Amino acid sequence: MKQLIKQLCKFSVVFVCLFNHSVNAQRIKDLADVAGVRSNQLLGYGLVVGLPGTGEQSPFTEQSFKTMLSNFGITMPANLKPKIKNVAAVAVHAELEAFAKSGQKIDVTVSSMGSAQSLRGGTLLQTVLMGVDGNAYAVAQGSLIVSGLGAGGLDGSKILVNTPTVGRISNGAMVEREVISPFGSGDHITFNLHRSDFTTAKRLSDTINDLIAGSARAIDATSVQVSAPRDLADRVSFLSTLENLEFEPDRSSAKIIVNSRTGTIVIGSDVRLLPAAITHGGITVTINEVQEVSQPDAFAEGETAITTRSSVNVNESDNRMFVFDPGVTLNTLVRAINEVGAGPGDVMAILEALDQAGALRGELVVI
Repeated sequence: MKQLIKQLCKFSVVFVCLFNHSVNAQRIKDLADVAGVRSNQLLGYGLVVGLPGTGEQSPFTEQSFKTMLSNFGITMPANLKPKIKNVAAVAVHAELEAFAKSGQKIDVTVSSMGSAQSLRGGTLLQTVLMGVDGNAYAVAQGSLIVSGLGAGGLDGSKILVNTPTVGRISNGAMVEREVISPFGSGDHITFNLHRSDFTTAKRLSDTINDLIAGSARAIDATSVQVSAPRDLADRVSFLSTLENLEFEPDRSSAKIIVNSRTGTIVIGSDVRLLPAAITHGGITVTINEVQEVSQPDAFAEGETAITTRSSVNVNESDNRMFVFDPGVTLNTLVRAINEVGAGPGDVMAILEALDQAGALRGELVVI
């Protein structure tokens, strides 16, 4: 097995170049992840100091400030309320990448938790970042980079550019604990597809089996299990060869995605229509009210008065009916809708009516 792996790694570059020339082919590493190789979210609570009067005077900030001082042996009277407008309580979060080692640095994002106006110019004090298991994995500290800007006047008017209450510290956290990965355990590695599909999973396993016969099998619509060497160095080389293999994933199911909030409509290329006749028209009613002055004749015993004259106009659009033949494609559907001058809202109504009539061959998803 080791000799086979070494030969594969030696000629992997040539093999990958010659394996698949399909225009729609993609690498395995672009379509799937390796089970167990994942990042972990870290979260912490800390204080940002050194703010130019843009901090906050909140109870939990005062409590955190007093606790920090007590850790340094400074005790404040219980009835003393410190003025700490240059301090802000913040939440600190980061992403701990897979295989991150102790001593490496990661980026952190700092967000205000209270009423601080801005974090610009502040410095994050030592903050412990913990994982979901309650263990500390990194320690963050450093000066914030804040892209936002805020300014206000005495009359209450203010202007905000971006978000001044969120900052970032590049390489602001030091990794103190490593996350144990199951990558090196067992006799197999498993590829998990980003999009579950039985056909794509079978094609992935077939692609690997074309290289090493009988080494891969599709477990379900998401996972493909591959036999792998136990030695870690050989396993890394083996995985490097596999993740660069190319194959063509199967097309997704026919769908029409409609975003009712933004008016965005995306129609898949496999959407088809059964024979259907569609007409789309509308009636526009416009009411105008004009105020006029009624002036009596010179010798009449009347008074000048203001009267209202109303006019009602009804316009009916001249949209004609169009017919779809069996198996109409996406291009025909879009062209026909454009010819009747339908807007996004009208297109949604047409698609919903087609779906209710059973003439739409595809799933209509409204989000």
